[in-house]
Amino acid sequence: MTVKLAVAESLSVLLIRKGECMTRAEYQVSRRCLEQQWLRLKWQWLLRVAALVCVCLWSMTVAVAADQPVVDRGLEQVDVFISGQDGYHTYRIPSVIVTNKGTVLAFCEGRKRGRGDSGDIDLLLKRSEDGGRTFSTQQIVWDDADNTCGNPCPVVDRQSGTIFLLMTHNLGSDTEEMIAGGKSKGTRTVWICYSTDDGKTFSKPQNLTHLLKKPDWTWYATGPGAGIQLGSGRLLVPCDHKEAQTKVFRSHVVYSDDRGKTWKLGGIVGSGTNECEAVELADGSVMLNMRNYNRKYQCRAVAISKDGGQNFGEVYYDQALVEPVCQASIRRYSLPQGGRPGVILFSNPASTNKREKLTVRASFDEGKTWPISRIIHEGPAAYSCLAVGGDGTIYCLYERGEESPYEKITLARLSLGWLMEDKGQ
Repeated sequence: MTVKLAVAESLSVLLIRKGECMTRAEYQVSRRCLEQQWLRLKWQWLLRVAALVCVCLWSMTVAVAADQPVVDRGLEQVDVFISGQDGYHTYRIPSVIVTNKGTVLAFCEGRKRGRGDSGDIDLLLKRSEDGGRTFSTQQIVWDDADNTCGNPCPVVDRQSGTIFLLMTHNLGSDTEEMIAGGKSKGTRTVWICYSTDDGKTFSKPQNLTHLLKKPDWTWYATGPGAGIQLGSGRLLVPCDHKEAQTKVFRSHVVYSDDRGKTWKLGGIVGSGTNECEAVELADGSVMLNMRNYNRKYQCRAVAISKDGGQNFGEVYYDQALVEPVCQASIRRYSLPQGGRPGVILFSNPASTNKREKLTVRASFDEGKTWPISRIIHEGPAAYSCLAVGGDGTIYCLYERGEESPYEKITLARLSLGWLMEDKGQ
């Protein structure tokens, strides 16, 4: 309005000058110049208003989609599974992947009657087709009456787009202690199902126990977390087990070289390790990052394979990755290219004695050091799983709460830029 009045005032002055000393031609030229100036100012004003409206609408959309305000520029969080809702007492064991079509698949265990690791447990899924901002209603991937169906560990074959989901099963009445001690009615078994329609439906589970579990193994777990596909095309899934005679925990991997048609048992790692995830290094080696029971070192255990996961070297300890004995996630963000280093991501509760402070870290030297870290939840937090979208968005699906880590499973969306903003941590 001020701009309009200013131009009108200029036109009035022009009329006065016309009556005094301006020729008709001079007057017309000056008037056209003022009119053009008015149009330019008018459009600038309208564009500024439109931009302001767009920013406001975008902010409102993000806040509504995430069901809570944006915590920080580059970091958004949405609660995907909330304990006590939709028929389940507790949700645990998060797993997330991004499909070839960019769909975010969030898996977990739905524990019907309590928080414990045994009993009536179903394997659940929610899908997001908008980059993890909103999710579908909950769907059951596997439910076997009162028994335990869990430990989701998916992997995507990038050539076909098929999603393979490895899982475990046991009788609901059998606890881990009973199975490991040889006092259970049944045992822990290994299963697989797959989806060819972007995770909308899954096949009937198939039993792979005879192929992937040795006779003297009692307890067995797939993942939890997610598998990876190596540059060779090999599908590699992290697992762990417990030996009957020695009672020792060990990590191992299973793999497929024919795009998921058949599966084989891969390398087995030294004692005192179990839940694990793998990442392929720039030189083709496979790094296995493991939960560590050797409390002389209150950090993650690591082992390297030079043959695609068929054999692993000696265990060593990465003391930069502190842990309270808990699951963690490791994932490739980018490969080295054009003189730029590759980036590997890691997430876990970064504390030596308590499940809290869910932290995401970045390494720029193939997992040798971790100079960048940011906490995405200060309070109680436990299991997590990382994924990377085609647009570079980092996803971290993790357990968190205010009083307990198991109150909800939340998806954090963040950028590498946001992660690198606070280099002082």
